[in-house]
Amino acid sequence: MSLRRRREQGRARTGEAALRAFTAADGRLPLAELARVALRKAFPDHWSFLLGELALYAFVVLLLTGVYLTLFFDPSMVESAYTGPYAPLRGQLMTQAYTTTLRISFEVRGGLLIRQVHHWAALVFVAALAVHMLRVFFTGAFRKPREANWAVGVSLFVLALLEGFAGYSLPDDLLSGTGLRTAATIVGSVPVVGTYLEMALFGGQFPGHVVIPRLYVLHVLLAPALLVALLTVHLLLVFYLKHTHWAVPGRTNRNAVGQPMVPQFVTKSTGLFLLVFATLTVLAAVAQVNPVWNSGPYRADQVSAGSQPDWYVGFLEGALRLMPAWDTVVAGHTVMWNVLLPALVLPGLLFTGLLCYPLIEKWATGDHDEHHLCDRPRNRPVRTGLGVAGITAYAVLLLAGGNDVIAFVFRMSVETITWVLRVALVLGPLLAFAVTRRVCLALQAADRRRLTEGEETRRVHQAVHGEISGRHRPVPPAVRYRLLMREEQEPLELPERGPVPRRLRLRLRAALSRFLLTDRVELPARAEERAAVAARTAPPARTAPEEPEDSRTA
Repeated sequence: MSLRRRREQGRARTGEAALRAFTAADGRLPLAELARVALRKAFPDHWSFLLGELALYAFVVLLLTGVYLTLFFDPSMVESAYTGPYAPLRGQLMTQAYTTTLRISFEVRGGLLIRQVHHWAALVFVAALAVHMLRVFFTGAFRKPREANWAVGVSLFVLALLEGFAGYSLPDDLLSGTGLRTAATIVGSVPVVGTYLEMALFGGQFPGHVVIPRLYVLHVLLAPALLVALLTVHLLLVFYLKHTHWAVPGRTNRNAVGQPMVPQFVTKSTGLFLLVFATLTVLAAVAQVNPVWNSGPYRADQVSAGSQPDWYVGFLEGALRLMPAWDTVVAGHTVMWNVLLPALVLPGLLFTGLLCYPLIEKWATGDHDEHHLCDRPRNRPVRTGLGVAGITAYAVLLLAGGNDVIAFVFRMSVETITWVLRVALVLGPLLAFAVTRRVCLALQAADRRRLTEGEETRRVHQAVHGEISGRHRPVPPAVRYRLLMREEQEPLELPERGPVPRRLRLRLRAALSRFLLTDRVELPARAEERAAVAARTAPPARTAPEEPEDSRTA
């Protein structure tokens, strides 16, 4: 028998075995049905939707590298003299957590590379989550029916911050120990029960002897399990509710247009995963991050100069540094306002506001329809301004977390830098909101001129009487479609009837509605165009069957 014939028979037997295995599995599990649904699923094709996948693949890298590091790390806080190859620390007392971190860095083959890939992946994971949430916020993709998915996303971000801080604290070096000292102070600032909570968490007076093992369990078991669960729920909701899309011809509020799973999405998504993994590996190889051997082991009576946490919790450090030294003694209990307000109240208000914003906007605008078209940020000036104001406040707090470094570099006093940043924290977001709102309105006005006058051709025409003017051409139909496709909402006009609390509530709702929806530049559209826009932006009918997904690229 020829070699070619044997190969053909081998392929045939392999195909028959695979078919029998699939048939047997499909008789017990709904594999064919799931495959049919997955293959018909339309996936978004705009680059901005890849931010969520970027976060997902960074998390996958975190899991893979974390498993490897777990094999060599010992979270014990039992101290012993260091006898490893790093000469500057030889003979010093340190915990097993710090010792094994040094062993991973200097003795385990590939250990330093994997540790740095892990750290860079954590930074990219949180950054991608943050940018993905900003994309969802600015485009209004959190509106009905995706309010629950927005809540899942905010919970994911908060849990990622906790997971990052726990991992950052595990090496038990002087830098991470300083962060734990700050965490102990924050826990102790809780009125009445703060001291008890701190003692329970650290197993006695700080630094205790159990906090690293407890953070280790949180970092490698509890938080990853919750992250995987939330990511699963998030992806299932995305799959079920379908994605939002930008307004281009063929895309309305009633369909979901995109690329099919095979081969476009699978190819692109696989390439993105490999690119993320390769980029993180190159970063780990050429860009040093968190060199724990420079800090030395943690000592409760020492603080390393220029101590700063990773960027995602830097805003808490900045808030603590900007807050004046206020405290109050009530019934023998000291209320540390200088820690309680910036470290607990501020983030609590921030994340509660993020969690509830879809409900607040829905209540203020009276909008209970489904939305599958993305808003252009310029068409929502107030919402865009609020987002930019929040980013500005975060940037000021992040700068404040390094006020000592800024003062050292620019040869200025820390007090001067602190007062400048305090003023910036109050005025900066207000100024950013006002400027962003005006820019959005200016962009809307530019769209109006574009629709009225047409697009510039960069050619100049001189009339017989000498007047010089630029030549314009009509806006292409696809561009005109994109500019006109926006949802028109009018502010609520609520009758003030009933008791005083109800009237006050109605006045507040009407004021918020005017605040969110008044800013708008009317676009020059013909009557038939307005009717077409209203039809395409109308929500899916409740009684009529939903339009099928279209896996073709529009």
